[in-house]
Amino acid sequence: MVLRLLFVRHGLSSFNAKGLIQGRTNESYLTEDGYFQAKLTGEILNQINIDEIYSSPLIRASETAKTIEKHLDKNIDIKYDQKLLEVDLDNWSGLNIHEIKEKYKSEYQIWKSDPENLFIKRDDETTYHPIKELFAQAKEFIEFIIKKNNNFEDKNILIIAHNAILRCLILHLINKPKKGFRKIKLDNASISILNITKNNDSLKTQIECLNQTSHLNINIPKQIGDSRIILVRHGETNWNKEGRFQGQIDIPLNKTGKNQAEKASCYLNKIKFNKAYSSSMSRPFETAKIILGGNKNNNIEIIKIDGLSEISHGLWEGKLEKDIQRTWPEMLKKWHKEPENVIMPEGESIEDVSKRSLNAWDSICKNQKKDDITLIVAHDAVNKTLICNLLGMSNAKIWTIKQGNGGITIVDIFHDKDKDSVISALNITSHLGTLLDSTATGAL
Repeated sequence: MVLRLLFVRHGLSSFNAKGLIQGRTNESYLTEDGYFQAKLTGEILNQINIDEIYSSPLIRASETAKTIEKHLDKNIDIKYDQKLLEVDLDNWSGLNIHEIKEKYKSEYQIWKSDPENLFIKRDDETTYHPIKELFAQAKEFIEFIIKKNNNFEDKNILIIAHNAILRCLILHLINKPKKGFRKIKLDNASISILNITKNNDSLKTQIECLNQTSHLNINIPKQIGDSRIILVRHGETNWNKEGRFQGQIDIPLNKTGKNQAEKASCYLNKIKFNKAYSSSMSRPFETAKIILGGNKNNNIEIIKIDGLSEISHGLWEGKLEKDIQRTWPEMLKKWHKEPENVIMPEGESIEDVSKRSLNAWDSICKNQKKDDITLIVAHDAVNKTLICNLLGMSNAKIWTIKQGNGGITIVDIFHDKDKDSVISALNITSHLGTLLDSTATGAL
């Protein structure tokens, strides 16, 4: 049973269009473009049976919610909740970035580098920490949703709110990684999906996708870094389809996998890649060739890197989970619960994979030049360890990340070493047919 939370940021507002800080002000309204974005969002959400809708009561969010609901195939009462209000930035609201830099220079530097430790002084001389308070607000809302749905029936809940509060909600659900606030990006009317499951008294969260904007006719979010890496998981193989542990056995793409690579190529056809890297195994290398060949980047050499090869499952390779269950039941159980503490028989640990994949990633990033757009095609475990590292999570959290076959993740890189990379989109699979990731579950 899955409790699916769909997070939608409000459409383009008047303050967004003018480049003004909004915060908790209710003077910012939904623009004509914002209403159109909300319409498109409502239409695509008809792919999912929405059960409940919650919205911030602020006008830009509530109008987004009403417009989305209007374009759904069924009527749903919208519940407006104060716990979904945007961050309170007090006198910053209504100012542009230049004005804030001038009036609140030191505070602005903290806001950009370490927002959770930002404190603001009100006119009455009292001070408060806006992001810390927002995280507390997010925690309260999530606890309310979990308590209300503690039977964990299959349910899809749509939550429409603002940039900062949505980030806090998402980060709270993944145990609030350090400095995570600046490591993800949420665009106007974007869709992010998190799945929550319950096992006994334990809750598990999986990020299905972040900042999906293809329904807005924006395949790839606008670049915010000095350069960009597009990270793709290889297309499907027969062993993915059968649910066999592949590891380092070099299974090629099947017909579906080649089709997924072609669809990824079409989806990325406006991207001019400068560089390309692949695991040294055939399934990601073939995926990379198809992606580049379909969008006129076929003159780029694809550099194979052994460090990006899939985890070695050792004696588990070629086996179904039911086969492993018979011979290594306790180890399989531990792999599902504590993957960081498992070394597969004659295979690798997730720590081994993380070390070599991060070494490869760091080497690639060091060679990134201004405005480079680089393609990397690798594997499920490799991509998961890379994304965990980017988000500031340990390898114990690899099950938090979903990577579908042919799924696309966008990472913006900054050349300033004090700036963390930003995941501008995660596991986009809409080019494969539907909003939800419908690729093979496979085995890992």
